[in-house]
Amino acid sequence: MKSIAQLIAEELNVRVLQVDAAVALLDDKATVPFIARYRKEVTGGLDDTQLRLLEERLTYLRDLDERRAAILKSIEEQGKLTPQLAAAIGDAATKARLEDLYLPYKVKRRTKAQIAREAGLEPLALGLWHDPDLNPETTAAGYVDVEKGVADPAAALEGARWILMETFAEDAELVGGLRTLLWERGEWKSAVVPGKQAEGVKYSDYFAATEQLKLVPAHRTLALLRGRKEGFLRVAVSLPDEGDGPAEPERRIAGRAKIENRGRAADKWLAETVRWTWKVKLLGHLELDAEQRLREQAEAEAIEVFGRNLHDLLLAAPAGQRVTMGLDPGIRTGVKVAVVDGTGKVVDTTTVFPHEPRKDWAGSLRALGQLALKHGVQLIAIGNGTASRETDKLAADLIAGLPQLPLTKVMVSEAGASVYSASELAAREFPDLDVSLRGAVSIARRLQDPLAELVRIDPKAIGVGQYQHDVSPFQLGRKLNAVVEDCVNAVGADLNTASVPLLARISGLSDTLAGNIVAFRDANGPFRNRKQLLKVPRVGDRTFQQAAGFLRVMNGDNPLDASAVHPEAYPLVERIAAQTGVAIGELIGKSPVIRTLKPEDFADTQFGVPTVKDILAELDKPNRDPRPEFKTAAFKDGVQELRDLVPGMALEGVVTNVANFGAFVDIGVHQDGLVHVSQLADRFVKDPREVVKAGDIVKVRVVEVDLERKRIALTMKSGANPQVQTRGFKHEGSITKVQPKPAIANTVFGAAFAKLSQK
Repeated sequence: MKSIAQLIAEELNVRVLQVDAAVALLDDKATVPFIARYRKEVTGGLDDTQLRLLEERLTYLRDLDERRAAILKSIEEQGKLTPQLAAAIGDAATKARLEDLYLPYKVKRRTKAQIAREAGLEPLALGLWHDPDLNPETTAAGYVDVEKGVADPAAALEGARWILMETFAEDAELVGGLRTLLWERGEWKSAVVPGKQAEGVKYSDYFAATEQLKLVPAHRTLALLRGRKEGFLRVAVSLPDEGDGPAEPERRIAGRAKIENRGRAADKWLAETVRWTWKVKLLGHLELDAEQRLREQAEAEAIEVFGRNLHDLLLAAPAGQRVTMGLDPGIRTGVKVAVVDGTGKVVDTTTVFPHEPRKDWAGSLRALGQLALKHGVQLIAIGNGTASRETDKLAADLIAGLPQLPLTKVMVSEAGASVYSASELAAREFPDLDVSLRGAVSIARRLQDPLAELVRIDPKAIGVGQYQHDVSPFQLGRKLNAVVEDCVNAVGADLNTASVPLLARISGLSDTLAGNIVAFRDANGPFRNRKQLLKVPRVGDRTFQQAAGFLRVMNGDNPLDASAVHPEAYPLVERIAAQTGVAIGELIGKSPVIRTLKPEDFADTQFGVPTVKDILAELDKPNRDPRPEFKTAAFKDGVQELRDLVPGMALEGVVTNVANFGAFVDIGVHQDGLVHVSQLADRFVKDPREVVKAGDIVKVRVVEVDLERKRIALTMKSGANPQVQTRGFKHEGSITKVQPKPAIANTVFGAAFAKLSQK
């Protein structure tokens, strides 16, 4: 049996020594960001993606080993553990295979087969199986025993059949093969629940549909399962009809049991037993297995999509430390306004009513203008919810009326802003600020620094997922927390300005330690150096080691504290500086000198060439931000609602979400449009992320608008006649829409389009 390290090494295509080193560090409570950045020599350069996969597989395989040990112990206690069985259990690579092997020995409730054995019918079952020349009725007559519950030969034969059915159904090799058969050849069929056609119209693409089981994409799986959960669809796994004669599963069961129909006395009875084994004992169980596999794959893919989108959103370009006015649009309740300074501190708030029913446009402009002039506003962040385009027009008029100010307006996603506004964190941060105004603060700050603001919100509430409410909350939460951790540590945090939520995501820190750091900062003033962290309550050497490299002290005692160089490497930098004859403070950023240095000249037993390269790169360009340059999109004037769109219209928009079937783009009409994967480029695109990511500004053209279902099909192709790719999803009956023009509605608006779960 291969070790866990060997299995993971093969899966990641790395050396076993690398896996062993990474596992030792993880077991020693080192974090993935710390290992990826500061322990490259130890792990042979495993990056954060590899380490996350390693961590996930390590958990699965250790759980598998625990279950394996429990199963071996159970079978051994029963006195039934053979060397062959032990070897098979040792080689089992999945939990499903392990449970298949354990099934015959598993303690289970009293089955019909067990009752039949207790009635003494096992010899009858084995006799008919091994000698089909025996006459079933005649042979069964000898097993009639009223006291044991066997009233007549028919009852005896029924009991014998249950014994054989259980025997066949507990054959691990047979069950494993049938599971594979169903997955490879099976189909997933959906049908509308009678009488639910009108109510469930959003699932009309699935009212009579069939697709090969193994080819069902993740978003479609989750859509079908949701349609069934909501009571609109019936969904079932099945094998294609093979016509007359026994189906392939029955032929396999018969072949495994060496049962043939040669016209002998018991052959017909045995054939019927085989059919019952498939229909009664195995089919339902394997159908559930297949559906569970579909669900697990779909959930894993959906969680991965959410994670990638969250990563892109968190690492979106920050506008930087500019005075920003946040506008949280509303109609009846007015537009909530908050002005924050360059550090994100709230300096003013108000509410204006430019829209119905008050419609005080002039008064609203006057109030906003006064705030903008008073505080020197540079940016206007507009939430993209209800009345956003109307409020965007208000901002445009404000900019036109204040040419003396360098004002720029930007539409900002307000996903999660309402969650933050009503949170305990927001209440502690702004105890005297009305809940409605906290949303405007969040909108303003997320334009200044998306990462710093979005860490205050539960990642699941940010809303960039694909059917996020249909997946495992635990798995989703674990993935998203890992993404947030990786993003925060990729950027780092200013020790003197970072909030508790941001600090809590730094390697080695927790909510408690982050709170202690802020409390220490408030009580003692700004940190002058990283070493002061050790004076914070409950921050020990281990925490310092994990966190220090990701925390920055700007303009402090040691210039290296403002960089990503870890304190443990300061002696190495001192050696580098000594060799160059340049003081450390002057060496930082001095590219002509740094680029003449060879990493090999400074590598030693503690710091290898990879780490020295990282240090030289950091000295060359200290505290580099991995995020892109800030840019803004310009929505088209006069296009505010779906009805304003016409096919062929060219627009600019912001990618809000990327799914496996395409990208959703905000074009300023309160409803994201979909650029199907086949419409993302003139070339073939397999993965939409090859072309776009969340936050990108893109140019699109309108292909089609469905006003009734509020769906917009867009294209990024340069050609005039976009053709949408399709997959093998078959529709039956009157809903069939297969070829061009109507087809674009089917493929773009239908199975591939099911809108994200937060809507």
